[in-house]
Amino acid sequence: MTDPSGFGSGSRLTFNSPLSDARADRLVADLAAQRPETVTDFGCGWGELLLRILQAAPQARGTGVDVHGPDVQRARRAAVERGLEHRATFVEAPAAEHLRPVDLVISSGAYQAFGTIPDALKAIRPIVNPGGRLLFGCEVWERTPTSEELAAMWPGTTIEDCLFLPDLVDHAVASGFRPLEIGMATRDEWDRFESGFAAGAEEWLLANSDHDEAEAVRARLDAHRTIWLRGSRQVMGYAYLTLGPDPRTDDGPGGG
Repeated sequence: MTDPSGFGSGSRLTFNSPLSDARADRLVADLAAQRPETVTDFGCGWGELLLRILQAAPQARGTGVDVHGPDVQRARRAAVERGLEHRATFVEAPAAEHLRPVDLVISSGAYQAFGTIPDALKAIRPIVNPGGRLLFGCEVWERTPTSEELAAMWPGTTIEDCLFLPDLVDHAVASGFRPLEIGMATRDEWDRFESGFAAGAEEWLLANSDHDEAEAVRARLDAHRTIWLRGSRQVMGYAYLTLGPDPRTDDGPGGG
């Protein structure tokens, strides 16, 4: 059954990750400065970051890939609204079906499409053209979670589910990349993301407290808030890595 409150739809969010407009603008400017002609965004979601890159790099064409149909539809509508539908293609498909070499790859919160984080970095390395870039974003531990914090997170969460930032960067280097920028989402970016994720549903609940589904929505919101405030907050961070392919490892289809 569809949640009448729209909880989880991201209707109040611009990005489906802890990413501010200021950070996005800077990342887009840096990536567009490389003048990419081809871009692939794995786990593109609503396509916001890809569309901003295409706006900043008028010579580029991009493909967004995601397995969640409603997100792909939202991305397509956004492309039309910005007049980018002729340069932006959004497809509902597994990432493994779109591993063609490109100048810029975006993978933010989507490493699971390939398995583990090391699996994702190894799968992506051969498709980044020489001189290209990979923007890689994922959750990392800011500190070792306690057993109580792990228990308050998503069911089945273990310490193995995330890496620490130094280990993430080491895996990127071992996979054939060099780190050009290493950044972490701020606490404000995280709080705005988590609050925004629930804001629309919380407002619906205030206006529809007598709805047949109100109690179910309230339970979902309360569970989400517990995971965030008693589990992941100030424990789990989000890293943004801008990576360049190391020419010494050009042995895949994207290499020379």
